[in-house]
Formats: sequence, structure tokens, C-alpha cells
Amino acid sequence: MTNYITLETDSQPFADGQSFGDVGPYERLKGRAHYRVDPLAAAQAGVVDIQYAPRDEQGYVTFATDLVILKPVEMERGNGSLFYDYGNRGNIRALQYFCDAKQSNEPSTAAHAGNGFLFRRGFTFVAAAWQGDLLPGQGRMLLDLPVARDGDVPITGKVRNEFIASGPGIFCFPLSGRSSTRSHPAVSLDQDHAVLTRRRYAMDAREAVPASAWSFARIDQGGGLHATGVEHGVAPSLEHIYMAQGFEPGWIYELVYEGQDPLVMGLGHVAVRDLASFLKHHEGEDNPLGGGISHAYSYGRSQTGRCIRDYVWRGFNEDARGRKVFDGVMPHVSGAGGKWLNHRFANAVVAGGQQHEDHYCPADAFPFAYTETTDHNTGETDSILKRPDTDPLVMHSQTATEYWQRRGSLVHTDTEGNDLPIPDSVRIYVWSSTQHGSDPNLQTPQMSAGVEYLNIAQTSMLFRAMLDRMDAWAKTGAAPAPSCLPTRADGTLVDYETWWGQYPAIPNSPIPQEPNQLPHLDFGPDAKAGILTKEPPEVLKERAYAILVPAVDADGNETAGVRAPMIQAPLGTYNGWNVRRRGLGGGAMHEFSGGYIPFPETPEVQAATGDLRQSITARYGDNAGYIGAIEAASKRLVADGYMLEEDIEQAKARAVDWGRPLHDVKGI
Repeated sequence: MTNYITLETDSQPFADGQSFGDVGPYERLKGRAHYRVDPLAAAQAGVVDIQYAPRDEQGYVTFATDLVILKPVEMERGNGSLFYDYGNRGNIRALQYFCDAKQSNEPSTAAHAGNGFLFRRGFTFVAAAWQGDLLPGQGRMLLDLPVARDGDVPITGKVRNEFIASGPGIFCFPLSGRSSTRSHPAVSLDQDHAVLTRRRYAMDAREAVPASAWSFARIDQGGGLHATGVEHGVAPSLEHIYMAQGFEPGWIYELVYEGQDPLVMGLGHVAVRDLASFLKHHEGEDNPLGGGISHAYSYGRSQTGRCIRDYVWRGFNEDARGRKVFDGVMPHVSGAGGKWLNHRFANAVVAGGQQHEDHYCPADAFPFAYTETTDHNTGETDSILKRPDTDPLVMHSQTATEYWQRRGSLVHTDTEGNDLPIPDSVRIYVWSSTQHGSDPNLQTPQMSAGVEYLNIAQTSMLFRAMLDRMDAWAKTGAAPAPSCLPTRADGTLVDYETWWGQYPAIPNSPIPQEPNQLPHLDFGPDAKAGILTKEPPEVLKERAYAILVPAVDADGNETAGVRAPMIQAPLGTYNGWNVRRRGLGGGAMHEFSGGYIPFPETPEVQAATGDLRQSITARYGDNAGYIGAIEAASKRLVADGYMLEEDIEQAKARAVDWGRPLHDVKGI
């Protein structure tokens, strides 16, 4: 048997019929892709639990996904390249980051095209679901996957999840930890098969929470106001945890329970592979792209950057007929992660393992690098890229946050912290002093549970240049800009003690105690087969791998990597980390938050505050001087191949009035 895919789509004009340069207008196709795959074929052999998926009368496993395609009305006027957006947690993201567009899961208007970059270039844009445990809501793209069952008998096993309340008054969580995500149901409301613990920090000893303090239950609320206020009730639920006294903010609550009915989550990789391959290679009339695609690229950020690395490592870039699927991949802010999707009772929405949250997540497992290397803890040798005939070109980009929270140095060092050679087919670009997420349409500084404002450095211009270079690289072999990253060899990748000696003492601004360490974990003897039987895992060595961070200058800004205009001409210190406030896990780093600490505005403010960093007016004189510095930085990036000339004017425009309101620098 062979795999089959059929599409059902409706068409409508995109962007209100707007014409994009020489490419002309686009149309939107929206619908569903339906899959039938042979569970016994080699192409699906690595999918955990596929043998337990229900089959149709012909012996196929079936599933379906939502999809959106934005294509030129006249395909021959496009550039022949398919751009596949993995999205993030079911949300379309690439239009936001590549086109500075308004984010939407229903892209249709001119606002959703933004600056039109992808469409002026002639790309065919495809977004489809790969994450099978999402619930409907807010337009999320869904992948309907089968439940694994052993005949009529449910499959059961240990499930673990964490719950951290971001403030007071939180009494209930879904067992998945997120309201957007399906929970693995408990086998019973009985707590005999469950243990709830809590701890203040990730590496603290767990303390038991008595069964009398919690239950498998949910809060039902609604129906309007009554004399006694908003009415609510507590109802038994196999998919929720409830604490009558509430979860204490900032504490890590960890539940290990006996769950049932896992989804066959590894089919998410098959869904991506078979859809992209069909659109690229299939020449039948049922392909809406009509054979107009010669090259295909995929992009994913954070969760989906991890997914791309896992997809490539597991060999899914070779389709069921042995053909290469994606010619190039662009995993962004994945850090060293991957390898958390394709196992029994996987929770795809869980973060990749931070210092405070989900610290003992299975996502960051060897291998970490694209280059072959050996894990000094186990003697195992492996690499992300190991199939030369079908491996894609790689442009891996990451920010400062990945070094502090996501063990990003392991992408380009061995497990003991030594520089690795980077394969010719790989580029690694580090976006200096930026944070994990950078909304190109952010208007004002924002706060989280951290002490500082979130990092506001803008970086979308780097995405656009990267994709241009990827397209030329795949089609013509034209080498893109070289990898740009910190290294041990030149002293720009350092241990924490060296960084601590470099970072300036900024008044009232705490710093991390260390980067997020990566422990060596034992999830049980069947972990490599995707069955995690030790939950929580046994910690064999808490600090098992060398985790290094980028060196900084006297302002606290990083010295190596691709330095965006706002980093080359700074108005403050831009960090990839943000320390949690007291009462919310104070002292630990917060999630994937970066920080922004404004420079003193004038020499007088500098003297009054005792800030050792040079003032803004001493650096630039006036706003014209600042705009000039931004322009000079932009031109350097263009000359080096990391930015497009068309983005220079936008960078200058953002510098007017000292970058207000985004920087909100007052007193100048």
C-alpha cells in the first residue's frame, strides 16, 4: 500500500484583491487535507504507537488537518517556491514575522499581508496543523489524530505535568496545563494512582500535597450575576485538577498520575511530510498548485523550531517514495531542543525546559548539534543531519534567550563546551541581545512576571534577508552570509563566571544566578522507544552538559552574532533573560522573557542614579545623531548580507523621536 492524501478547499481573493508587484494578485485556499497511511510501511516505522491506531477497511490509518494556502492567481508568475509555516501552538505566525503583518489565523485582508514581502517575492504560502492535541478555539489550526488503543482495552501509563499559578485566585488547571490543549484523561477520579507535589524552585526537594487538598475536578462558571455574585460549581473531571484553597503563586506543582488514551502524536511529522511532498511533487489535477513548485522551505519558531529539528533528525524529510521534501529549513529560537513529540502521552504544548518551568522535560535530549559529536556522559555518537541525500539546507537562528534558557550553546559546541565545525549545508545566526519573541508591531514596552521591561529590540528585517538568501542558496548554490555566532575560539562564548565579570552593575537590576542547566535524565529503559516509564525522571547528573553564554560589552550588550540596528545603536541594555519578581519565583529566570533596561537619559541622570553606563545624550548628542547611528548600522548589515536594503528606511523611521513610544525614553 502507498500513502494517499486528498485536499478539500474553498477559494477566495486574498488581501482584498491587492496586486503584489510583478506577481499580481493572490488567492486564499482554505480547507482540510485528508490522509491515509500504511501503518506497516517503512515510511511510518518510527511513529510511536502507530500499531495501536485504528484502521479502515483497507488497513490504512486515517487522519486530517486544517490548512491555508496563499498562492498567486497565476502560478507561473510566482517564484516556484513553497514556504511552509509550522506556526506555533496552532497559530499562523510567519506572516507576522516576515511581513510585519497583523497576526491572524484567518488571513484574508490587506492587513494580513503586511508589507507584502512574501507575496512580492512570489512565494506560495502554506500553513497546516501538525499538533494533534490542540482543542478548537480562537481559529487554531487543528490536526485530528487517532487515539491509540490495544483493541478494546485502553492504553494507560504514567503522565506528568506541572502547574504554576501566575497570581492569586487560581484554583483549577486542565491536566495538560493549558486550556488550549487536550489533557490525557486520568483512569479514575480515585487519587490512589496519583501523586501531587510542590516545590518553590525546580531543583528543590518535592514536598507532598495531601490528597485532602486537591481533587480531579473542574470549576463550572457562568449564567450571569446573582444576588451572591457570579455563580460557580465544582464538578468531578478526569481532565482537570482542582485545589479548594488555590495554587500558591510561583510554586511548581507537579502531578504524576495514571493516564489513558494517548494520541498517536508522531503522525504530526507524517502530516507535514506528506502534505508538503504532495504540493511539491504531485502533478495531478487534484494538486491546487498545479506542478508550479520546484523548491520548498519550512519555518518554525520556538515550539515548531524544535519540531523541525525533530522532523529532520528522525528522517521525515524523505517522503514515502524516497524524495527530498524540504530543500531548506529555518528553525528559529528552538535552542538545543526537539525530540519531545513522538512518544506515548506526549504533551506537544509543553515548553522545552526552562530554569523554573518544565525543567525536567524530555525535549532537550542528545544529539543537539547538526555536526556529528559524542555525548561524553554516555559515549553515544549522533547528529541532527545524517542523511546526505535528503537532508535539507539549514538556517538555524536563535536569540540571547536560547543561551540562557534553552541551552543554545549546545547547537554549536560539543557536550563539554568545545567549538564544533559547522557543516557547509548549515548556517547558524545568533541575533545578539534579543529575546525569544519579538513582535514586529509592538508599540509600547511591556511587563511580565520579571523585574524588567521585556526586551523590545526589533528583528523582523533579519527574517526577510535570511529567506531571500535561502531561496538563492537552494536554487543556484549562491552561498549566503556566513554563520555569525559567539565562539570559544575568539572569547565571545564564555562560562557564567566570565560573563558575571563582564556584565555591568546596574542599579536595582538583579541578574541570573546561572544559565539554565541541562541535567542527564533517566526516563526508563524504554525511553528511546518513546515510552517514558520513570516519571518524574531520575536525575543522573544535574549539571551534565557545558552551558555557555555570549560575552557582553560594558553596556551589558552582546558582542558577537548578528547585531540588529537597535543593538548596534542601543538606547539601553537588552538582555535575553528577565529575573522573576519576588513572590512569583523570585530570583529564577522567567520563561522566555528578555529584559530592557534604559540607559540614563543625560549625564545628570547618570550621576544622580550612580549608573555606570554612558548616558544617551553623551552617546548621540541629539535625535538626529541617533537616527544616523541606526542608518549606519543598517547599512553595515546590508553590506554583510544580513539585512535587505529595502528595510533601511523602516529602521530609520522607527528611530524618530528616540524610538518613542516603543523605547519611551523620557527626559530628552
